[in-house]
Order: sequence, then C-alpha cells, then structure tokens
Amino acid sequence: MNILITGGCGFLGARLARTLLALGSLSLRGAPERVITRITLADRVAPPDDLRADPRVHSVTGDLLALIADKTIPAVGTDLVFHLAAAVSGECEADFDLGMRSNLETTHKLLDGARALGTQPVFVFASSLAVFGKQPGRPLPEPITDDTLPTPQGSYGVQKFICEQLVADYSRKGFIAGRSVRPMTVSVRPGKPNGAASGFFSGMVREPLAGIRAQVPVAADTPVALASPGNTIAGFVRAAQASDAQWGPPTAINLPSFRTTVGAMAQALQKIGGREAAALLDWTPDPAIEKLVSSWPGNLSWERARGLGLQSDADFEAVIRDYVRENPDAVKLPVQ
Repeated sequence: MNILITGGCGFLGARLARTLLALGSLSLRGAPERVITRITLADRVAPPDDLRADPRVHSVTGDLLALIADKTIPAVGTDLVFHLAAAVSGECEADFDLGMRSNLETTHKLLDGARALGTQPVFVFASSLAVFGKQPGRPLPEPITDDTLPTPQGSYGVQKFICEQLVADYSRKGFIAGRSVRPMTVSVRPGKPNGAASGFFSGMVREPLAGIRAQVPVAADTPVALASPGNTIAGFVRAAQASDAQWGPPTAINLPSFRTTVGAMAQALQKIGGREAAALLDWTPDPAIEKLVSSWPGNLSWERARGLGLQSDADFEAVIRDYVRENPDAVKLPVQ
C-alpha cells in the first residue's frame, strides 16, 4: 500500500506517519489489511531524522501546488491520501490570499490529481471545528452535531467548509472515497508555537512546564472542545479504515472531544506543575484572538465517530500527563 501525507513533516503529519509505520499494515474501506510499503511525506520542510531513516518513507519537499502540477503528488499507485497541509486560522485572517491559495486552491488541485489516478483512492481530509461559528446575535446550537449546518465566522473555517463539500462531491461522483474529519482543538502540541489562533491552548501548558511565561489571550470562562494529539491521529486512521457502510453519508464527521474551559485548563496545569507553573501564565486579552476563538463551539457531539468505535480523552489532566510522558526533555519544572 502506498500512502501520501500532505503536511507530513509537521507535528500531526509526522505523528501520523510514525503511527502508520508502527502498524505496518492497514485495512482500507473495510477490506483485508495490506502491508504499508511506502509513505510519501509532502511538505515545505524536510522530515524528522527518524522518518528519513525508515526505508519505507519517501519525502518530497516544495510548494504543494507545484508538486501537484508536475504530478509528483499524488503519484500513480497512491492508495490513500491524508490531506493535512493547510495555512492555519490566524494566518488566514491576516492574509486572505494565502488562505485561499494554501487551503482552497491546493485542496481542489489535489482532488483533481486523485481523480486523475482513476483508481478511487481513499482521501482523508482534515477539516476543522472552525467550520462552526457563532453568528452575531444568534446562539450556537447546543450541542453542535455532525449534521449541524456550518456557519463559519473566519476565512479559515470558510475555506475548510468549501473543501468538505468538494470532497463530498468528488466522492459522490466516484472519483475518490472521501472521508472528511473535523479535528477539535489539539492540545498539547510540543515544539514551537505556530500561527494558529488556537495556539495558546498548547502554549499555556507547554511553555510554563518549560519554565517560560505564556500569554492566555482569552477569558477564563471561554469554553473549548479539546482532543489530544494521539486521539486525533486515531480518528484520521479510523476514517481510512471504515467501510462505506460504516462511514455513512459523504459529509464530514466531528472527531471526539471533551468539554472544558480555559480556566479549568489552568487549574489542571497547576495540579500537575504546581503554583510555579500557574504563575507563569499572563492573562492578557487579545481582542482579535478573543473574537475568533469565542465564535467556535465548545459543546459538540460526535455520534458518527462513536459509531466507528472512537472515544474522547478522559480529561485535560490526562492529556497533560500524556504530554509530560511523551516529551520529558521539554519539561523543566517538577511535576506532581
């Protein structure tokens, strides 16, 4: 089996690649398992050393639109595409043209490339909970379900929703076997901050545990739907495995999440990292981030994902403990 991961050298892409390599084989659309012989990582940067060293891993580096145009990706023989590459929310608000090119145009061209293969590859598209947004003067439904009409309130969410519809239509036409999944806010991400408006959901844990100050730009009572990196990857993989009957309609599904608030996240940080960690949080409002983040839902149901056997994380304390266990070199403060 040949697999393509766009954004394959980023945090989630690399973690997905490692998960697939560890599995060694995979069932697509409910068919018998097949050995994974090749994983192509397409990104603007080179892969981490451990992935580069695996003989099953091939990397292509460059602008995705250019790689698609010259048919470098998706290559003949590609059975499965995980499309994770995207400009993130904050970038799309700051630079409209960047978001339209990186998110909408690139996805459209990649779908055309998958169609041109003529083999109906499985196409897992990473959408976002940002397709849902609180319209001014109108409350969000409680909870948001898989079938709630998206009303995005940012360019990133609009672009993701358009791409969901493209994936659904290419699936309806039989060009691909589309699987659009909506990841929740992922925390805790290791490494450096990115340009996402949601980046502080990781930074408010990652930086204090490293002994570094971190800004919290929203109010403590801000609700959030969270998922750990590991649970998010499990959703991506299960989407590829599900048979057509298990998957159901070609529309997107919400991946599992648990409800919390930013204040409760800070309390979990203090429980694990102590008062020293909590004291490193700077509660400094940022109106631009507040406006965008407060439009996102904090209460979502995920019945279709549950039907696929997926479950949410227990709570944020468990998520932080997973981060500490997986990233011991990044934790400088004593943890309890």
